[in-house]
Amino acid sequence: MFYSDPVVSTYRELRRNDLATLVPELLLIGQLIDRSGMAWCIQALGREQMLQVAIEEWMAASPIYTKRMQRALNFEGTDVPTIFKGLQLDIGAPPQFMDFRYHVTDANRGSFHLDHCGALMDVEPMGDAYVTGMCHDIEDPTFDATAVATNPKARVRPVHRPPRRPADRHPHCEWTVTIDDSHPPVSESAGCTATRRTRAATLALDPIDPADDGRCDYAGPLLSDLDFAEFSRSALTRIADEVCLQMHLLYISFRRAVTARLAPADARALCRKQLVGIAGIGAERIHWALRLPRGVAGAVAVLRLHPLLNPAAYVSAEFADDGMTVRRSPAHEDHGWITLCGPDAVEPLQAIVRAVDPHLDVTVVGDETAWHCRVVERAEPADEFDEVAVTRISTGSSFAFEPRHALPITPIG
Repeated sequence: MFYSDPVVSTYRELRRNDLATLVPELLLIGQLIDRSGMAWCIQALGREQMLQVAIEEWMAASPIYTKRMQRALNFEGTDVPTIFKGLQLDIGAPPQFMDFRYHVTDANRGSFHLDHCGALMDVEPMGDAYVTGMCHDIEDPTFDATAVATNPKARVRPVHRPPRRPADRHPHCEWTVTIDDSHPPVSESAGCTATRRTRAATLALDPIDPADDGRCDYAGPLLSDLDFAEFSRSALTRIADEVCLQMHLLYISFRRAVTARLAPADARALCRKQLVGIAGIGAERIHWALRLPRGVAGAVAVLRLHPLLNPAAYVSAEFADDGMTVRRSPAHEDHGWITLCGPDAVEPLQAIVRAVDPHLDVTVVGDETAWHCRVVERAEPADEFDEVAVTRISTGSSFAFEPRHALPITPIG
């Protein structure tokens, strides 16, 4: 059941071509959330518990946001092409950085391989134990958990996967997807059941206007790549908002997993480190991709578009020329990212404005649920936060998208 009376999206203010640029950026930013958070999990909990946190967070979030995107873009179904369409709009598989290539045999059988896996490029230098942890321990349960949003009798199984033998093996991995009535149905995790009760899971967003110029949904054939420029401004607005909600749902699930393992103060500190890292790298990518100005005006423009403060129906923020005012919102009810910011926690906001210009800073006044942030200039540039530097290690921090054509994929059997 979705809540009614959605707030108008902030992204509706953007031009269609800017939205087409922003959407893949948001998908990539969502992927980098774990690059930001898991280093601190390893430090606090060790590698084995870090893997369990990753499994729990993705299993709890992905079935919910996958179904939301299917409904938003009118491609609900129970077959293999529906599963693949969902992956193309998933922060777990941002386009090109995670270069999925799909093959469809029929409605119940298909496969995919990765011509490039940015996540592998990030983890491979850390050694085989970390690669196995990501490509085996995490992927086995989470791929099936994502597919369950489409069909609980779907199974995703490896043909081959890293560690790579030989070391330069291409494609990086290959997987089959099979739907069979004889398969026992996969059940959602306890974390997913709990996450369904959040405001993020049930939030209503602006409906797509079918009369708007451009593609209004993803009905029809599976495409090799999504050309976001083909979508209407209205559809791109909804996609951008849904992608931001994917990030919030992932964070809510991450926070639950971390809080189950650490004292409350330690868990909150770790979650804030995650946010600072992704806040800075995300702001940098948005600022660069949309060619926004520098200075205070550029920082406010980035704040308006940053996933920390979107969708507008989830995070209540009013913007002025030199800052913004944040008030209690559904995100506060969920103990979401925004609750890690305020007068006593300015680092995530500082990371965003300093990504625009290291001479920028913020002053924040108010209380935990209602505060005003003003962007100011300082004479001396600030050093980059350690949390941002850790996230920057990912190849995704500097990844560049290239133009791709959307070609229909025809079943081969």
